[in-house]
Amino acid sequence: MQIKPNGSQASSIGPVTNFTGHARRDPIHTALDPSRLAVGQVTFDPGARTVWHTHPVGQLLIITAGCGRVGTWGGEVREVKAGDSVWFEPGEKHWHGAGLTTAMSHIAVTEAENGSAVDWLEPVSDEDYAK
Repeated sequence: MQIKPNGSQASSIGPVTNFTGHARRDPIHTALDPSRLAVGQVTFDPGARTVWHTHPVGQLLIITAGCGRVGTWGGEVREVKAGDSVWFEPGEKHWHGAGLTTAMSHIAVTEAENGSAVDWLEPVSDEDYAK
């Protein structure tokens, strides 16, 4: 058994290569082999969002606070609120973040494949974000 006390893992600011705007990342759990599981919480300030990205094994988001937005390549932008969950299929190009004027926090659950859990791509344009 492993217990990680609240506050025992350092927060970090999402790098500009992976996020537009201010996003704070808080690790929850990164498993050791043979598990491939990684879990973290991300809090986005209003207008902040990830860049386009994919996950080789998919991604589960659990919205824990606020109101945000999620979008898929060629799809519509959807609003999400605390209590909602979102599943992105393996390889599905997508982004997620805060609302235009509201902050949003979510827990992200991913699995790695061949040592990688995410492939970061290009920024989401303001036009795509505001759809």
